[in-house]
This record gives sequence, C-alpha cells and structure tokens, in this order.
Amino acid sequence: MKTLYLDCGMGAAGDMLAAALLELLPDPDAFLVQLNALGLPGVRVTAEPSVKCGIRGTHFRVTVDGEEEESLDRDGHGHEDHDHVHDMDGHGGHDHTHDHGGHAHHHTGLHDVEHIVRDHLNLPADVKDAEKVRNDILAVYGLIAEAESHAHGVPVSEIHFHEVGTLDAVMDVTAVCLLMDRIAPDAVVVSPVHVGSGTVRCAHGILPVPAPAAAWLLRDVPIYGGSIRGELCTPTGAALLKYFAARFGDMPVMRVQSIGYGMGKKDFEAANCVRAMLGTAQEHTDEVTELSCNVDDMTAEAVGFAMERLLEGGALEVYTVPIGMKKSRPGTLIRVMCPESDREKMVELLYRHTTTIGIRETKTRRYVLDRKTVALETPYGTVHRKDSSGYGVTRSKLEYEDLARIAREQGMSLEEVRRLAEGNA
Repeated sequence: MKTLYLDCGMGAAGDMLAAALLELLPDPDAFLVQLNALGLPGVRVTAEPSVKCGIRGTHFRVTVDGEEEESLDRDGHGHEDHDHVHDMDGHGGHDHTHDHGGHAHHHTGLHDVEHIVRDHLNLPADVKDAEKVRNDILAVYGLIAEAESHAHGVPVSEIHFHEVGTLDAVMDVTAVCLLMDRIAPDAVVVSPVHVGSGTVRCAHGILPVPAPAAAWLLRDVPIYGGSIRGELCTPTGAALLKYFAARFGDMPVMRVQSIGYGMGKKDFEAANCVRAMLGTAQEHTDEVTELSCNVDDMTAEAVGFAMERLLEGGALEVYTVPIGMKKSRPGTLIRVMCPESDREKMVELLYRHTTTIGIRETKTRRYVLDRKTVALETPYGTVHRKDSSGYGVTRSKLEYEDLARIAREQGMSLEEVRRLAEGNA
C-alpha cells in the first residue's frame, strides 16, 4: 500500500508541508511552473535550498506583488505562516485596509476565498480530479475559519483574513492539495505533533502556544510541547494534517522510496523541518475506539432503531450480542466501533437512543485490507463493486443496495442482477 508518513517532530506549517511534498516529486521544477500559472494575482512561488542542522531541504517561498508575508511575532515564532494576521469585522474597531510599502491590502472573508478557488484557479490539466482538489482546498480553509470562529467567539461569516496573508495561505493550501493529488498516497500517517511552548504574538496580542485556533484544530490529535519556545504548529499546518491524515501515531512498517524535507525559516537546536517519507507499507493497521453498553429494558425495535442512528452517524460497525444480566434477566450488549475523532458523537448517540446509564470504552488495533470501489455500468444503472486486497488475499463484493435497487425496479432476482453486473466488469 502506497503510504505517506509525515514526521512532525518540529510541528508543521503550510509552507513546510508544501516543501516536503515537493521534494518527493521527480520533477519539482515543472510543478513550480504549474503553480505559478494558477492565476492568483501577483503571486509567485519559488523553492529555495535551505540547510538546518546540516540537513539540506527546501524552503517554499510565496510572494504577493514581490512582498513576502512576515509573522507579527518577533520573539521566536517558528514558522512563517499567516493565519494570525487577521481581524474580525466589527470587533475592536479595526480598519480593514492596511498599507505595506505603498501597497494597499484589504481583509477578505471565507466567501472571497471560495470565489478565488472556484473561479480563478487555473488548475493544471493533469490533475486527476479538479473538482476534488477544489473541494479539498475549501474544506481545509473551512477548518481554519471554523477554528478561528470558535477561538474568537464570532460567526464564520465575520472571520476576515488579511489579503496578502490570504493569497499566501491559499497558495500554501493549494500547493499541498495539488501535491497530494499528484503523489496519490493510499494512506497518510502523521506522527504526534510537536506544538512548541511559550507564547506567540498575533494581531490580537500575545497568545499561549499552541494558539487557540491551532489548539482547537488539534483536538483528538496526539500533541506535545517541549523546551523549544515558539509556535511550531500553525493553524494552516494543523488544518492540513487534520484533513489528510488517516491516522496519527508511530511510523508504520514500510519500504521507503523517497524522502523530502520542508524547512521553516527560523533556526533552533533541532532541525526545523517537516520530513515526508513515501513508500510501501506491507500491512494496514489502525486504531479504533469500541464503545459498549448493556441494556435489559429495550425492545428489539428500539435496539434496531438505535443501531441505524449510530451507523448513520458515522460508526464503522454496530453489533449486538445477547447476554445474561443480574437478577437472571436476559439483556443485549450493544457495541459500537468508531474512529477516535467520532468518540464523543457516538457517546451522545448511545445515550440519546438507548436506555443505558453507563458506557465502557476500549482502544483496539485492527488489521484491514486495502479497499477501493469500482463503478460497473449496466443497462439498468451503476453497480458499485468493493475490491479488497492485502496479506496475500484478494476479495470483491458487489454493493447489495445497488443490486437490490435494480432487482426491485426491473422485477429481477438478485442473482440475475449479479450475473449482469459481473458480465460488465
């Protein structure tokens, strides 16, 4: 399985992730040409050699009208990222036009970012799925805006980004999303994230590290601080990691084919970089959360309804086991498997739709086959086939709901529809 491992032992920022992924490409210069042809007004990207603690890597530099955005922090901010250079409309009486060296820049909102991404990005012709890339970019920016909204206590519609910082960050996010499309890993695994320590200076004053927006984005992610003072993981970096990571944890057993180093601008006693390692993992494991509860006063219909709500809510699996409970009463064990990020949501659903007064939690490591879905066209519509492989086995299964829909519509048996779909494979 093609696996990308991101080592964030010195945190992450948008430019560092872009630089690390850029080094994985066989022809990074050609990719830079494509980035500079995207059509963002006045934006230019260069990749500069950089050495940190004797390790050679790349610094991803973005300028807007020849100007490179600088952090407001002068006391040890680890990376050049631009999420803190913003104000909220109507809060604090700030003027939303700033002058930098004779250039007037305005604040823009999330709807302006969407306008840029939807209407003004000339994505390269070789992008596998242009609509998906645009959606990825907006989803990442949506995470950032949601985090800023939560941190500052204002609606997302009132979050405004400084124009230079916006274009710079849009390019960082766009570059990472395009690189992910180009590299096309089957899984992205991210190490625990070093967030730094101390404080960071931003447009609103001095804030603790990690800054509130980054801290909110990194919920349910393994993070740690240390002796290095400064902001090591920025909101843009946190949003990109949260969006693309299949899981956070140790590096899997893998055969590494290529390595990239994305450098920050500051120097520390440790190499200030994100390391990207691309290779083939021989196994696919992940960790899931199992939630369990016992009930003895629910009808079968009520249990079935609860299972449906849990599955609709994103549970990986829900199943029941008949059990004997105290006072010799027959009961039902309800067990839910879900990603750690969905744990609180599943707990709420269990309490809402069952009569339990207590829920148990277990962390479980599972071994799963690599999976992909193939669309098969038939005279009566599309039937999806799930293909799974790994550990020396290969399995395929047609989607039951597709088979059942055609069977009902055409008055056929499931087996007749199955043979029809397999004939079109």
